[in-house]
Amino acid sequence: MKEMLTKKNAMKTAGILAIYLAVLLLMNLGVIDSYIFLNMVTIGINIILAVSLNLITGFTGQFSLGHAAFMAIGAYASAILTAKLGLPFIVGIIGAALAAALAGVFIGTPTLRLKGDYLAIATLGFGEIIRIVGLNWEYGGGAMGLNDIPRYTNWTWLYALIVLTLVVISNFIRSYNGRAVISIKEDEIASASMGVNTSYYKVLVFSIGALFAGIAGALYANYFYFIKPDSFGFMKSVDILVIVVMGGLGSIRGSVISAIALSLVSLSLQSIPELRMVIYAVILFLMMVYKPQTLLSKFKSPLRKEA
Repeated sequence: MKEMLTKKNAMKTAGILAIYLAVLLLMNLGVIDSYIFLNMVTIGINIILAVSLNLITGFTGQFSLGHAAFMAIGAYASAILTAKLGLPFIVGIIGAALAAALAGVFIGTPTLRLKGDYLAIATLGFGEIIRIVGLNWEYGGGAMGLNDIPRYTNWTWLYALIVLTLVVISNFIRSYNGRAVISIKEDEIASASMGVNTSYYKVLVFSIGALFAGIAGALYANYFYFIKPDSFGFMKSVDILVIVVMGGLGSIRGSVISAIALSLVSLSLQSIPELRMVIYAVILFLMMVYKPQTLLSKFKSPLRKEA
């Protein structure tokens, strides 16, 4: 059994390295130009955001509408550390992750007793607070935004952080802590009666999800040169939520596939953003009515070792 697991892990590692080297070769050959890489960055950021939100909403059952706020915190933290203070990108990523994680603890602690619509409203309010603070924060550029951010995001950073996100969250879900988190979603009262510290795990999940959203924000800020508060408003949180719902609540692989598909749809409809939101709304409606658990039915439930 151990030999099979070791062989399986070796094959996964080899596959990960092969994808990285293949894309790097195509970039060096000019097959992947700047426009294609722009799309890849968008897809990669959406994968990190969707998987991290799925940990909160899909696996734990905490309905959050403020995930873009954590991304904003990470983006501004990295932008200030790299653009204004001139620190290396790795410092910007760490700072973004820690700042967003602290924000996750901040919002997760007072909302422990909230569920469903009430939690969604609370997280929505938190997102609006972050946006308004950004609009009035002169050091961060205020409503005009923050520009001249160094472009440090490249294929190596993007791919490494996507893999890190998938590995950490997948292993977390498969661990004892992950089983405790899933049990909270299934029946919080029963979980508490069996000794599961529901308050601790709710805050832990919010902080982990926020941490990776902050990392996505750092990648965003250090690729697009410019950030402003309105880029991380309510509609951005809805975009992320639609990706999670389409891919399937509690399906990491579903989130990855959905992030790729919807990112391509969004990029193809940039010239007509109103139609993009109509398509998103239709997708969300159909998912809620006909297949509320997952669009990708071949993926198993997390309780049956799906990840």
